[in-house]
Formats: sequence, C-alpha cells, structure tokens
Amino acid sequence: FTLIGCKLFSIQILNKHYKMSAENNVIRKMIKYPERGWIYDRNNNLLVSNQRAHDIMIVPYQLNPQLDTVLFCNIFNITKENFIEKLKKSKKYSYYRPSIFLKNLSKKKFADIQEKLHLFQGFYAQPKYIRAYHTKSGGNIFGYIGQVSNEQIRQNSYYVSGDLIGVTGLEKSYEEILRGKKGVERKIVDVYGKYQEAFNEGDSDTLPTKGTDIILGLDIQLQEYAELLMNNKRGSVVAIEPNTGEILCMVSSPSYDPSLFLGEQRNKNYRELFLDPNKPLYDRSTSALYPPGSIFKLINALIGIQENNINSGTLFKCNQGWNFKSTLHIGCHPHKSPLNLRQAIAQSCNAYFCSTFQKIISSKSSPAIGIDTWAEYTKSFGLGQTFESDLANNKTGLIPNSNYYNKIYGRKRWGASTCISLAIGQDALLITPIQMANIAVIMANYGYYKTPHLIKNIEEGLQPILFEKNYCKIESKHFKPVVYGMETAIEGAHGTAKIAKLNNLKICGKTGTAENPHGKDHSIFIAFAPKENPKIAIAVYVEHGG
Repeated sequence: FTLIGCKLFSIQILNKHYKMSAENNVIRKMIKYPERGWIYDRNNNLLVSNQRAHDIMIVPYQLNPQLDTVLFCNIFNITKENFIEKLKKSKKYSYYRPSIFLKNLSKKKFADIQEKLHLFQGFYAQPKYIRAYHTKSGGNIFGYIGQVSNEQIRQNSYYVSGDLIGVTGLEKSYEEILRGKKGVERKIVDVYGKYQEAFNEGDSDTLPTKGTDIILGLDIQLQEYAELLMNNKRGSVVAIEPNTGEILCMVSSPSYDPSLFLGEQRNKNYRELFLDPNKPLYDRSTSALYPPGSIFKLINALIGIQENNINSGTLFKCNQGWNFKSTLHIGCHPHKSPLNLRQAIAQSCNAYFCSTFQKIISSKSSPAIGIDTWAEYTKSFGLGQTFESDLANNKTGLIPNSNYYNKIYGRKRWGASTCISLAIGQDALLITPIQMANIAVIMANYGYYKTPHLIKNIEEGLQPILFEKNYCKIESKHFKPVVYGMETAIEGAHGTAKIAKLNNLKICGKTGTAENPHGKDHSIFIAFAPKENPKIAIAVYVEHGG
C-alpha cells in the first residue's frame, strides 16, 4: 500500500503528463489571433488591411481509424500522397497536440467545406487573419508575412508553430508593433472533437488585442505613377521629402503585386518570382550597388571648393576630354572651352572634374592622404554606410580609400591619375539609389539630411521615429554655386537636363551616365524642386538606359 500510495502521488501530483493528456482529451485550447495593424499612406489612403482565413488543424490521436481518406481529399482538393505526407508530419510534431494540416484557406473555400468538417473526427478549423492589399504597388516596401520557423520559435517564446511573422520589408521592421497580442479560448469537446461548452464558463479566456496601425510617408499615387513609368525597365526611382527624410516613393523595377503572397498559390507564385531572371524580389532601391556616374561630380565640386582647390570662377580647358602625359585620356562630348564651375556642371564636362579631382588629391603631401581626405568628405554624404532606420536590407556601397588602392597597386605605386575615374563617378565607386536620392536631399538642404525612413506616424499616441539633422563636412555657403549649376543644367540652353524644364517650377538637377561593360550604359538623374523651400528630391536609375 505504501508503494501504491507513492505511485499515485507521483502520477497525480508530480507527473504533469497524464494531467496534460486528460486535459487535451476534453479541453481544446484555441488561439484567438489578433488583427495585424493596418498600414496607411501619408494621405490616409488604406494600403494594407486584413481578411479572415482558416487553418485546418489536426489532433492525430483523435483521428477515426475508419477515416474516409478519398472523401477528405476530394473535399479539400488534395492528393492522397499529399494527405499521407501531411499526416506523417503532424504525427512527428506531436500525437496529442494540434498542428496545422492545411493553412490559409480563404473565406470562400472555408464556407464550402465548413458544414462537412464534422465528418472528419480529429480535424477542426482555426480562424486567423491574413493580409489584404488595396494596391498592386509597393511589394518590396510592404514585404510579406510567412509561417514562423523553428529557430524563431526557439528565440522568441511569443510564437508557436503555425504563427505568422513578418519576413521582409515593413512587415519585418515593425513586426512587434503590427502583430498585436494573441488571445486564448478554451472549449470542452467530446470524444469526436465536437464543441460542448466553454471551459470554466469562459472565465479563463482572454481576448486578442489588435496590432497598432502605422502611417507611412509614402504617397501611393506617386508610387503607382513611378512604377508605371518604370514598366518594362530595370532600375529604381526614389523620392524623399528633404525637410523630413520621409520617403515619398521607393520603386524597384521590376516589382510584384503583394497579393501574390496570399492564398493557395502563394508557394507557386513565390517560386516563380524567385526564379525570374529579372529578380523582382530583389529590392534595387536599397540593395543594388551602382556606379553613380556624373551625378557624383557635384560632390567632387563641393570637396574642391571646401579645400580651396577651386572656386566658382575657376576655368579648366576641355580638349575633347582630359589628358595625362599623353598616356591617359578621359573623353568628353563636344562643348565650348574653357568652362567655369556652373557651366561645367550644366554641361557635365568630364575634363573639368578630372582636373578638380587631380587638384584635390595632389594638394596633400601624398596621394594616400589626398584620397583618404576625399573619402572622409564623401562618407559624410551618407555614403559607404547603411541608414539606421526602417529600410530593409540597405547596403553600404563602396567608397575606396588608400588601403583599397594599396592592396591593388602597392604603397606609393599609385597617384591621382590611377583613380582619376572617381572624378566622374566611376572606378570602384558603388552606391545605392536611396543614397543617390539622399545626395539630392543634401543639395536641396545646402548641407544636411535626415535619415531616410518610411514611417511617418504610429497610432495610439506612440511617437514617430525622430531623426536629427546629419551635416556633411562641406560648409553650407559652398553649396550655392553648385546648386546654381544644377539649375543651369535644366534652365540653360546647353544644359544636359533641359528636357526636364517646366514653366511653373524651378528644378535643380544633374544627369549621369555610368559605363557598363555588359551592354548599354546606365542612365541616371537626380533633382530637387522647387529651388526655394524644396518639397521633393528624387533619384532615377535605369539599367541599360543609354
């Protein structure tokens, strides 16, 4: 009797396994999933909301041995092989705990099978929310949600198998804000899994809490229009509000309709997008690294002025390009010569900026010190680094320094002429379209920027992300002649960007062409407008645009 008493004590008090099994027999714990927060644009247009869906859950030990597999497969439109595979997976996960058998059934499809679900003992429906999109644009901005991985479950106890989590884009950046808080409902069920009554009269249940809504700085009309312009092109368009750093549009082309990641065709659609040679899932606006081409002449001009190497009246000759000791030639298009700074920017003279770059490097005691000084100025424009904000997968790019060239050529075995292509935005220079747009912002603000970001505001009194002014190493007074050159590029008779002129709007811009060894050159344009109190700064990059 002592041994029996000890065993009973062990079973009933110490060992929780039997209690859990008994409770699992009669009490079904159903997670009440919250609505994810909605996403709006800057004009309160609804971009992303939610729709009801259902997962079909399975509890393996409750399955009827006489289950009509053929009927089940016909009703749920799956193959017998698929059924067997999913059943094995469920049993491997747990024989007693519920797991997902079929996921994300649409509201319409669930309505068709709801009345027949009671025929299949051990199966029940778990309601949940999936995303609903009110635009076909912005796929790379919103990102998508997917089923949580085992690693994520181990790292965060909030998640259990079958939960959804933000995988990319804003869904990932603001997961903790958007996801809300899950609730729990406990039901007493009979041996067939049918609902009998609420457990403990519902006193143990908790309600879900909806996720927080967010408002973006995005203008969806501008986004849709920019995507339309980039149709059948590869590249990017980024527009930023200079005063706030809010991103007005951020296009990566080709893009994709975000609703492709919903419904039963989700996996098929993802596979097709992933294998597409044009890489629509690749966010070119934040991740693609390009040579900036002639738009980089603006930065070299500012460094030259700051270092007293040139001024607005400095003249350089252009003999169909720039020549060095009859061994090196950088070509240029025909134009009058010599040119001052304003004219050189407006007509994008290669020789002028090669001469400027040579002076910047040669003015120091060694080319190494010269290039390191140049690199420090360049990085202060937000280049060669990532933006610490809500931008996903933004790359640093490459700003070469003396270490870079020492590794290639050896110490003291290179000079300004070796890396002269940096003068016109070539050589090893690599930056992203978002960084290019930020250069336009700095020009518009005469020397500073606020970190580019997508969020504008968060509901329920939470403060939006605050960004301080980041000043580059160029004094504000030196921007005036450079901006004047950008204005002349559009307003002047010989400006390379005169096609962009508008009668009622003063635009300041700069064209660029980046050499491409694999085909037609890349086409680039940055600008801001209006000249006084600018409201928008843009960068456009078209691969193989000529």
